[in-house]
Amino acid sequence: MDLIARATELLAAHPVVDGHNDLPWALREQVRYDLDRLDIAVDQSATLHTDIPRLRAGGVGAQFWSVYVRSDLAGDDAVSATLEQIDVVRRMTERYAGDLRLALTADDMEAARAEGRIASLMGAEGGHSINCSLATLRALYRLGVRYMTLTHNDNLPWADSATDERRAGGLTAFGEEVVREMNRCGMLVDLSHVSADTMRDALRVSEAPVIFSHSSARAVCDHVRNIPDDVLALLPANGGIAMATFVPKFILTEAVAWTQAADENMRAHGLHHLDTTPAGMAVQRAYEAANPRPVATAATVADHLDHLREVAGVDHIGIGGDFDGTAFTPSGLDDVSGYPNLIAELLGRGWSDGDLAKLTWRNAVRVLRDAESAASVARKQRGPSLATIAELDG
Repeated sequence: MDLIARATELLAAHPVVDGHNDLPWALREQVRYDLDRLDIAVDQSATLHTDIPRLRAGGVGAQFWSVYVRSDLAGDDAVSATLEQIDVVRRMTERYAGDLRLALTADDMEAARAEGRIASLMGAEGGHSINCSLATLRALYRLGVRYMTLTHNDNLPWADSATDERRAGGLTAFGEEVVREMNRCGMLVDLSHVSADTMRDALRVSEAPVIFSHSSARAVCDHVRNIPDDVLALLPANGGIAMATFVPKFILTEAVAWTQAADENMRAHGLHHLDTTPAGMAVQRAYEAANPRPVATAATVADHLDHLREVAGVDHIGIGGDFDGTAFTPSGLDDVSGYPNLIAELLGRGWSDGDLAKLTWRNAVRVLRDAESAASVARKQRGPSLATIAELDG
């Protein structure tokens, strides 16, 4: 049996739990959430990385849909936009109920797999979505959000981002209270996008496993969005997982400078650098034609996974592609149908079926289950926090 056939067989038994997919934002940007205009039940490869046929082809069994909003949205505007994102995920799971099942717990994930449906979970990307309100955090949890990335690309008053100037030096006192309240709710603390100091502070404070929903190894590609080895080494004691991303500018050293120049070109055209609408992609493709980009491959991602496994251990790794949240993808991982190519690459490197089952399915389900258990304990010890940022940070 060739490696692709073996990979496909393995994924049938242990499908991929992907930590991060930005389809909801793509639906907002392209069709203002009109699912009649962009029907993911059929092939949408002309404009999206994601649709149900390709999720099936890729062996995806659970997807954390990012209910991301851009960090230039602030205050109540950010909260409202997050609610709109949650609404479209819920409408997707209702409209495509034969293929998607809303999942709120680890048991829901296992039930979806048993039914042959794709477990659909939600993760908020950036603490600006709660507008410095712990009550808003709890409301998002009740609506189904099961992780929150503490920051996106910009600092918050209570947490430093990896891609902004150092200000808080990690988490403030209120930031630590956010982590504790997430633990009490059962919402996973996601450390992708945050500064290394924020990572270390969150790991010190958290009573539950953390995740990196879409980050790779800084030792392999020295980008601030990736995880330093000293932080990776803390994951076994915490119980968390690092879910390797596919974004070329984070995983391929040669792509870092090229992407910075491409981003500047987007801004010069009056576009946000993360614009993946057809108009935005036309600008990107024109730039790429004039300036050929360094191309990552499935082997590039596998290099990161090899390192993550070596430092953190096989029980603390996963996959978070970031499809529909990036303009460019690796060759062989062009869209959500490409996961068998990555698994085949790892099989060729000698990864066992048992290790691959942990990578694709078991680790992510275990982490959510452990967060649920930690929340059960925490809720017996304390009630909802009424703390405010003014009280804790002055």
